[in-house]
Amino acid sequence: MPYLARSGDVSILYLGEPDSPNSENRFTPEWLDSVNALLGEVEATDGPRALVTTAHGKFFSTGADLDWGVANPGRIDWLLTEIQVLLARLLVLPIPTVAALQGHTFGAGAFLAIAHDHTVMRADRGYFCLPGIALGASYAPGVLSLAAARLPARAGHEALTTGRRYGGVDARNMGLVDAAEDDSRVLQSAIEYAQGVAHTRSPVLGEIKLGLYSRTVAALRRPVTGYNR
Repeated sequence: MPYLARSGDVSILYLGEPDSPNSENRFTPEWLDSVNALLGEVEATDGPRALVTTAHGKFFSTGADLDWGVANPGRIDWLLTEIQVLLARLLVLPIPTVAALQGHTFGAGAFLAIAHDHTVMRADRGYFCLPGIALGASYAPGVLSLAAARLPARAGHEALTTGRRYGGVDARNMGLVDAAEDDSRVLQSAIEYAQGVAHTRSPVLGEIKLGLYSRTVAALRRPVTGYNR
């Protein structure tokens, strides 16, 4: 399950433990509950604070747990709604946020990444991908609004309509992520960036983010419908 670590004024949210059975850090109800609880812990801290989100091993996250969806076909809309609520929370968190993408970042995992203020991706291995078109799966209005708000228009269009897999350097050059680093530098670079902006943590930061993304937040908070089978 997800857990927290700390480096100075930076809280580090690991999306899963090393050698976890959920090695791809897929989003399940239990996983979402854990992440939300940990975000609450970070928000409850006093003083300067920033958040870095990362993972272990080959995967940052591959998004919604498809096996859970198969086992719970009547609750898919509910799960997707809860995922969007988490994305909205991260998008306007009154704490600076950085995603450190040490591995594959797919689907809802990619939407989780772009909900952060800043993204650092491994340059030599791992892909950033929005594979809906390849899977024959459409996207809910909330996550499309998130992509439109957080990605360059032409890059977002290409990523969503082709399902292309982007390596770190290409993702950076397209503007899908902010930086690409060697494996040994991904997390440290994210922590250094986060430490440099930890002093901006404040209610005002949250107000600015909400002002920038009010329409996207509203779209993300609307219930998802039409995906139950």
